[in-house]
Amino acid sequence: MPSRARNKLSVRQVAAITVPGIYSDGGGLYLRIRASGRSWFFIGTLDGKRIELGLGPAVDVTLAKARERADAIRQMLLDGKDPREERAQAKAKKAPVVTFGKFAEELLDHIEDGFKNRKHRDQWRSTLTGHAKALSDVPINEVSTEQILAVLQPIWLSKHETASRLRGRIERVLDAAKVKGLRSGENPARGRGHLDLLLPKWSKANVKHHPALPFAEVGKFMTDLRQRPAVAARALEFAILTAARSGEVRGMTWSEVNLEAKLWRVPADRMKAGFTHEVPLSDAALAVLRTLHQDGLTPDDYVFPAPRGGALSDMSLSQLLKRMGRTGITVHGFRSTFRDWAGETTQFGREEVEMALAHTVASSVERAYRRGRALDKRRELMAAWAKYCGPAKEVKAA
Repeated sequence: MPSRARNKLSVRQVAAITVPGIYSDGGGLYLRIRASGRSWFFIGTLDGKRIELGLGPAVDVTLAKARERADAIRQMLLDGKDPREERAQAKAKKAPVVTFGKFAEELLDHIEDGFKNRKHRDQWRSTLTGHAKALSDVPINEVSTEQILAVLQPIWLSKHETASRLRGRIERVLDAAKVKGLRSGENPARGRGHLDLLLPKWSKANVKHHPALPFAEVGKFMTDLRQRPAVAARALEFAILTAARSGEVRGMTWSEVNLEAKLWRVPADRMKAGFTHEVPLSDAALAVLRTLHQDGLTPDDYVFPAPRGGALSDMSLSQLLKRMGRTGITVHGFRSTFRDWAGETTQFGREEVEMALAHTVASSVERAYRRGRALDKRRELMAAWAKYCGPAKEVKAA
């Protein structure tokens, strides 16, 4: 503990000292004089370790006030309390409450320009505001392991990729909050050695594939689908004919379509793998587009617009399947239907099939080379698939 000798300085001395240096008042209280100014600080020990705390500038804090603050710190040390933590807690009580949701939103505003594409930015926001919605109103310094587990556990096995990314995003938000001084201690969203001990072990065996329609039933399904005039029906028909993902079709604009070249070019920022995907269009797929194309459309207009404007929702296609009595399959499952058909009934190579599904094939250099060479082969593949799906019937969308 500091020396018992105290009150060494007088008010007159404090005012008269001008030589830079450190002057002791005793009991751990010191006056520091620099060219830049004069300030008080305290030095003591806690659990055998030296601690130092600033007590404020001498221009604002009088000698009497500095001694009063030093006395309070000495008492804390005698009681075994850490004055630094006491100070931090007092400061936190005075500061306005910052919630997880508010801090996450502000963080995204600052870092999203570094994301590779718009889709990545949207995914960050949607996971933090959707799956992590339960954390939105929780003060950032109170987010706990139990609260994070409550967010992750419902989707950890069923949507593992989403849950894993969500955990990492929550971890980054909380790390940033700690850097900003809004949190202290360990990050409760840390995976290795923490959450991985509390969450069930995941393996590929846990993956639940999207229920798919057996390819032998595709012809009958398409006949039924083509009787329906809704835009959602045309979107689903087009998705099946192109083996595309639902989101790629629903977000499709006329600027991406070249009717003369019979090609749909999906930009990289709308693709899951982050690279441009070219889809050769069969005559059946082109027939779908022609039922929707009309004068006055702009390149930015959606090909499959929602009745009230904007893009179709994912639910619109799922609801269509329910109305058709197909509750046991999913929209995404038709990609598996296409793959099974190609693998079991055709001579097309696995590479062409995987590229048609926009799955990553080899390196970026090889992809560029093969994309050019494989386009004609894929055009044959998609024409054969369209033929297998049955004759197209031109139905004007309602």
